[in-house]
Amino acid sequence: MYKVIGRNASRAFRVLWMLEELGLDYEHDPADPHAESVYAADPGGKLPVLVTDEGTLWDSVAIMAFLGDRHGALTHPAGTFARARQDALTQMIVDEFDQVLWTAARHSFVLPKEHRVAGIKDSLRWEFTRNQKRFVARMGSDPFLAGDSVTIPDIVLAHCIGWAHAAKFEVTEPLLADHAARMQDRPSFRALTGG
Repeated sequence: MYKVIGRNASRAFRVLWMLEELGLDYEHDPADPHAESVYAADPGGKLPVLVTDEGTLWDSVAIMAFLGDRHGALTHPAGTFARARQDALTQMIVDEFDQVLWTAARHSFVLPKEHRVAGIKDSLRWEFTRNQKRFVARMGSDPFLAGDSVTIPDIVLAHCIGWAHAAKFEVTEPLLADHAARMQDRPSFRALTGG
């Protein structure tokens, strides 16, 4: 059985969502960043952490890749062009959306006040809007980002769009809003949010 350490209002949500999609049993410790249980599992103290019988993993995307490969679902087979495209989409989402939102969070409440730059959010909002246009240009006509079925980038993108709403970053591209709405309508998402 897997154990996920990290509160829902973090990147741990992506891992929990994937476990729900896979229909796997897991234990959840909704710890805050830098909590004792986090440091006990991973000396870095960051969320999420996945505890397995073999050891611990960290980084939400790495954990999701492990789960997809281990269980042969929500991912294309390694070494295929479809997998390379899936991985490219995932990395683009991390670079273009996740990192912009994480930088905004760091300068809002994560960093000590004396190290925050208040004006950075205007620049990040501009970048987030620009990046939406760039990403939509790469979306194909398939029902999901990497084909006919849900894969890792679908979950990561939908999580980032939800994060953007919470952070008051405008989602200007209808294709992204529609994708997030379809993903948030899935039973796996509803199971985690009580929706």
